[in-house]
Amino acid sequence: MSLKDNLIFRITCLNFRVTDSLRVWENDSAWDKFVSDNSSTTDIELRIEQRKSLDYQVERYELSKKYEQVLRYGSDILLTNREWNICTLLSLHDPASFSILANHIFYSRAVYHNMIQCHSSLVDWKGKGILFLGPSGIGKTTQAELWNKYRDAIIINGDIVFVQETPDAFLGWGTPWHGSSPYCENTNVPVCAMVVLKQTLENSIRELTGFEKVTAVSNSVFYPRWLENGMELCLETLDHLLAKVPVYELSCRPDEDAVRLTEETIFKQDK
Repeated sequence: MSLKDNLIFRITCLNFRVTDSLRVWENDSAWDKFVSDNSSTTDIELRIEQRKSLDYQVERYELSKKYEQVLRYGSDILLTNREWNICTLLSLHDPASFSILANHIFYSRAVYHNMIQCHSSLVDWKGKGILFLGPSGIGKTTQAELWNKYRDAIIINGDIVFVQETPDAFLGWGTPWHGSSPYCENTNVPVCAMVVLKQTLENSIRELTGFEKVTAVSNSVFYPRWLENGMELCLETLDHLLAKVPVYELSCRPDEDAVRLTEETIFKQDK
């Protein structure tokens, strides 16, 4: 395996090395933004192993690592050690499987770095991050685009955001995973507010508290249930996030007035 067969991606604070001679999965240019030349450390290693032979429709592979888990997504097989930092993906039958399985691997390590994965869009407005939360089709990308259009906010991601607890702030990170949204930037911003979206004929906003706040945000969090202590780690970070960052429910139309109302409510103390 030559050096050109290795790619290192810097995703949030982790180095993710992918070793693959064919690279049939490289159909998403978003990954190009995360390529790094820092090869000094590797937090996650993923090798895509090509078959050694095919005899009578039976594929043969040679594996040098000791793996403890086997996972399957569609027709594709992933082997990992228990720590999820040494992984092998058998030659891909469906190139689209790479993104799904790579996300599974990444989250399995990221949760140990106080990160949770949210179904949300994220904008950076003057160094302040706003998360727009909600199910598919609710308008997360639309609200991000409105902030970009009317307030020149930077859209970091339109669909999937990793939020990391640090000593100074909760950072919203862009990653190569962006769902059906085209927006994906390799950067981060401190999250100052979370906005849960609802579609209505009139614009209104209110701050959520108590159990209502917990439920509204929890519904947009992906939980690493496959990890032995994944839920515990995820819920601990989520609990800290909810204690520090305000949550609002925005019932809205897709217009500038929704942006104005959100801005006046969240940043009223800055006026």
